[in-house]
Amino acid sequence: MTEWQAYEKAELMIKPDTPSLDIRERMLRFGSGSISNLDLVVAILGSGVPGKPVRKLAKEVLNQITKSSDSCDLDQLMVISGMGEAKSCAVAAALELGRRIFSTRGTCIGMPKDAYPLLIHFADIRQEHFIVISLNGGHEVNAIREVTKGLINKTVVHPREVFADPITDRACAIIVAHNHPSGNLEPSDEDVDITKRLRQSGDILGIPMLDHLIFSESGYFSFMEHGLIVPAKGN
Repeated sequence: MTEWQAYEKAELMIKPDTPSLDIRERMLRFGSGSISNLDLVVAILGSGVPGKPVRKLAKEVLNQITKSSDSCDLDQLMVISGMGEAKSCAVAAALELGRRIFSTRGTCIGMPKDAYPLLIHFADIRQEHFIVISLNGGHEVNAIREVTKGLINKTVVHPREVFADPITDRACAIIVAHNHPSGNLEPSDEDVDITKRLRQSGDILGIPMLDHLIFSESGYFSFMEHGLIVPAKGN
């Protein structure tokens, strides 16, 4: 029996269903940046399975992620022995979160079509989601946040909630958007009223609202492109 096999056997016997506490302790003491990629996967998985310790399983998962790069998906994870639905979903969720947050930062929004790809993952959701995109002075994305979900109306979409985070971000402008689950991209009277209200609030705060997009899987409607929002001077 090799040293590695002995280690795996001992790990399986001692803690078959718990993640390494050492990883958690190091994260708490030194921060997540001090943890290797392998140990990060161990922390996500939490435990191994009978016959396969968590570190061995994590190594196979990490190899698959590295090999697949950004295209690693649930199907590719679930073919790994020991990766059931729960573990595969946990890893896939972590990868998707990283892609959504960090791939959008710094993206320059020069026109409405630049914003649409950042919103498309909300398009097939059955409820309406109201989104605010916070932009810096170069119209680069600071953050994309969901303000509210459900029936979108003037009561739910309050300027206070829409501008709270952009103010904290020191944003220079925002773009708002919401999906229409029906697929109909025509703005309702309520949509027009909300747009006017947010536009006025942004002008008062010095954080202009550049556009309001209504989107679905089939495309988008831009208030700016249809002349319903006049670009502010300097923007």
